[in-house]
Amino acid sequence: MTTGQDGAEARRLATSAVPAEGRRGRGATANPSGRFEAAARVRFDDGWGELETSRPRTEVTRERTARILTRNDSPDIPFDRSINPYRGCEHGCIYCFARPNHAYVGLSPGLDFETRLFAKPDAARLLARELSAPGYRPATIALGTATDPYQPIEREHRITRDVLEVLARFRHPVGIVTKSNLVTRDGDILADMARERLVKVGISITTLDPVLARRMEPRAPHPEKRLEAIRRLSAAGVPVMVLVAPVIPTLNDHEIEGILAAAREAGAVEASHVLLRLPHELKDLVADWFAEHYPGRQAHAFSLVAQSRGGRAYDATFGRRMTGQGAYAALIAQRMHLAKTRLGYRTESLKLNAAAFTVPGTQLALF
Repeated sequence: MTTGQDGAEARRLATSAVPAEGRRGRGATANPSGRFEAAARVRFDDGWGELETSRPRTEVTRERTARILTRNDSPDIPFDRSINPYRGCEHGCIYCFARPNHAYVGLSPGLDFETRLFAKPDAARLLARELSAPGYRPATIALGTATDPYQPIEREHRITRDVLEVLARFRHPVGIVTKSNLVTRDGDILADMARERLVKVGISITTLDPVLARRMEPRAPHPEKRLEAIRRLSAAGVPVMVLVAPVIPTLNDHEIEGILAAAREAGAVEASHVLLRLPHELKDLVADWFAEHYPGRQAHAFSLVAQSRGGRAYDATFGRRMTGQGAYAALIAQRMHLAKTRLGYRTESLKLNAAAFTVPGTQLALF
């Protein structure tokens, strides 16, 4: 047990302490203590026996909340309200910028983030109440901004579908972000909403290489399944945006044009990208992952990130945090622009329809 000023160093050392046998099928290579913990635990072999290598099981805790809509006033994102039906994400994407949020509940941004999950079973009921409140003014709700609303546990809990049913009943606009083909399960709701311009879906495709995908996002669907989701949604009339996110130097940055071409062929009409973000504990988690899987690329990758983040691992400044700055970031943005133009992507983002909003059961005044 280490406390005080040694805590940060212990957390750094702990990032290589979980044996590979004990985390097969998981993204993080470690389970370091969160930044708010006063003490840090370090696993080591003291010679009396091998370290435990059993695989961590997924645990889901029901979380009760007073509200489900989260508000923000960030000037560099196109929405001011969002819903996340789950906390933590079983997809296990090593690069997920939401990992550090697990520290707020006393858990690790590492393996805990992808194995100790929280579900919000009251989400639909709370949403209906908030949308019915006097004075509520509709604007697009972003669904799944932190963790994936269609991660594997959604098959059982179906919270995202319940939320969509409420939004459809209120005729409320929603933008969905996911990397799962499970979104096509709700094609019936989405197609109906699309006819009134109430929905669009963002599908994240980080790579077309299944080997790389399995290493960095181990429980997310195969890239081909995501392309098939774009095809099915597009065929149903649901507008789809492809997200090349994140762009990771030396790993998938060479795939930008290929991803955009494949997604456009599948029916995507919009495209966007995000440069790798490394806030808080994520820097060490990603560094340790590189050291295990791609050690020869680690220094170069982090050098390019620093060049795009003002010399640091991360720059949270509005307007720069998503796409970075400097020569490398500008090159990525230029490649995105040229490829989108050549492939015929929309030049402006589709605006959803907030004018159709209605509270079920209310009557319009005749005079």
